[in-house]
Amino acid sequence: MTDADGNVENRGDPVSAFNGPPPVLSTFNTPEEESEAVAGWLAGLREADVPAREIAVFVRSEKELPRAAAVLKKAGLPFDSLDADMEVSLDKATLAVMHLAKGLEFKAVAVMACDAEAIPSRQRIEAMGDDADLEDLYATERQLLYVACTSPATT
Repeated sequence: MTDADGNVENRGDPVSAFNGPPPVLSTFNTPEEESEAVAGWLAGLREADVPAREIAVFVRSEKELPRAAAVLKKAGLPFDSLDADMEVSLDKATLAVMHLAKGLEFKAVAVMACDAEAIPSRQRIEAMGDDADLEDLYATERQLLYVACTSPATT
């Protein structure tokens, strides 16, 4: 891997300081199927006594926030929407865009609405001028998704 300064690093197999279950990747044919599955998973977390403050749902952009909020409500999970100026709630689940996931840790995370139109952002693709810019965009989008997906961790 080469960073922005041209330094080359071979990471091989990364080692995490955190342990947790392996992620579960699920695909769905419709947003409704996804919503049903995520709501059921969230309800199961509640039944397993996972505190709401240890649960987060991330989406790519603000456009997808209502879809995820409806799922949290369906699961009966109290939540706060996180923005750049707000701290994570001590008694509610967190709903946020992926850009705010960096540095946050939860016991359980759902990354929703990863539709083809959302990741990578169609708006950003259409604004690209050349292929090099497009490659940078894809790399940035992959990194964004990685950060959101690696927020769950337990010590």
